[in-house]
Amino acid sequence: MKNKKLTGLSKVITVICGLGLIIVLFVPLWQIELAAPQYPEGLVLKMYPNKLGGNVEVINGLNHYIGMKTLHANNFIEFTVLPYIIGFFAAFCFLVVLINRRKWLNILFYSFVVFGVIAMIDFYRWNYNYGHDLDPNAPIQVPGMSYQPPIIGYKQLLNFGAYSIPDIGGWIFVGAGLLLLAAVVIQFFKSKRTNDVYIK
Repeated sequence: MKNKKLTGLSKVITVICGLGLIIVLFVPLWQIELAAPQYPEGLVLKMYPNKLGGNVEVINGLNHYIGMKTLHANNFIEFTVLPYIIGFFAAFCFLVVLINRRKWLNILFYSFVVFGVIAMIDFYRWNYNYGHDLDPNAPIQVPGMSYQPPIIGYKQLLNFGAYSIPDIGGWIFVGAGLLLLAAVVIQFFKSKRTNDVYIK
């Protein structure tokens, strides 16, 4: 039936999403900016799909004093699997256009949303462990203090202000989700109009 096929606009949207996800593989997904009086220029930690960037060594040096673990990409399985997952969704977008069926667009969108939710839960877990699992022999210890960075937004950590926001890749990822939602909505109304015609 025609109402099960994708509209031209839905196809264009889905291809744009696939191309956007390919770009995500090469740009930072998230960033945490740190500001303190002794670092007026600020420090930044950038998280790419497969590596860490920014002032990683400086931040690791500071973290040593408060007992936080040093950050190394090879300690996180996420940096190994994430490029494959993003690549899978990019390929899935192109496959949906080739299959040209509304059902597969819905599967793509809902699985994309589920992955986004799981990714944010994992990011929270990562931040929680990073900020709470402290070395009891650290040179600087503040009883009851933890250093969990915010998932998104601002948080004061001792004399450092931490500001966590999506980076280029993160915004593209969010944009892809919104565009896929738009394509799903377009297909829904197309199907509804077609069904109304048959009923009449």
